[in-house]
Amino acid sequence: MRAVCNVHERVVEAPADVVGALLDRLSSPDDPLSPSPVWPPIRFDRPLGVGADGGHGFVRYRVTAYEPGRGIRFDFPPPENGHHALTVEPLDVARCRVTHVLEQKQNLRQALLWSLAIRPMHDVMIEELFDNVVRAATPEAPLRPASWSRWTRLMRRAVWYRPKAVAFPAAAALARQAFDAPDFTDSWQLPLDPGMPEDPSAWRGVLPYEVRGSAPDELLLGQDASHLDFRASVLIEDDTVTLTTVVRIHNLRGRLYWAVVRRLHPFMARLMLRRTHRRLAYASPPAPVRPAREAAARRDAAPVPPG
Repeated sequence: MRAVCNVHERVVEAPADVVGALLDRLSSPDDPLSPSPVWPPIRFDRPLGVGADGGHGFVRYRVTAYEPGRGIRFDFPPPENGHHALTVEPLDVARCRVTHVLEQKQNLRQALLWSLAIRPMHDVMIEELFDNVVRAATPEAPLRPASWSRWTRLMRRAVWYRPKAVAFPAAAALARQAFDAPDFTDSWQLPLDPGMPEDPSAWRGVLPYEVRGSAPDELLLGQDASHLDFRASVLIEDDTVTLTTVVRIHNLRGRLYWAVVRRLHPFMARLMLRRTHRRLAYASPPAPVRPAREAAARRDAAPVPPG
């Protein structure tokens, strides 16, 4: 076993009470600190407090100590051991220090996993959380965002969400109306983390086909050919995005063609959905600036009163 102690610190040019109030909103619906959607959001089974169970992504922990406005300790569940803590320390009336400490005893397997994969991602995620502290507490302050190494990007891509197969969504009305008797359907789904676009038109690039229909929560893409017709629906529902494929075959050539393509289709559908999901996550604004951008978008979309 070896002991690991990983420490990150950031001095913030804002009073500790201001930063502490941000800390108290961690995991709430308006959490300004979690670096989502590039990283999984921090979520618990109840409001922030001692006993709350949750984590971010595959990392699980429980809140074992909480001093509002000053600090939180999270313990890893058995058989894991160790903890991490996030604290705010006043330096003077206008400055404070934010610190994140992770301590853990690791066996050989855990040590290798930590060194090769987890630490590169952990270090960037914590620095991006600190970036959000600065953005939220001192919006006008200059900020140099955390940098990513090529290895970190590779590791983050490797552990990105993987689409899961689901039933044909009942809410996918455009897909259901596409063909009276489709010869093939399948549906793949990913979660929508806070900050990801909920307008189906933002997912237009998931497949290179023309738009065949749109609704407030669904976009239908498609292409017709002499041998078969293809439709792809992107549905936004219940904090998820679902890609549904509907195929209608016209003749023997279509059946022979689809017999081959069908073997590749599930892989390609998952790949395109996952790739688009990742691209949109990276393009999404950080949590502290989202409210202002959303308000500006609503103003731009509002009808102009007649002069």
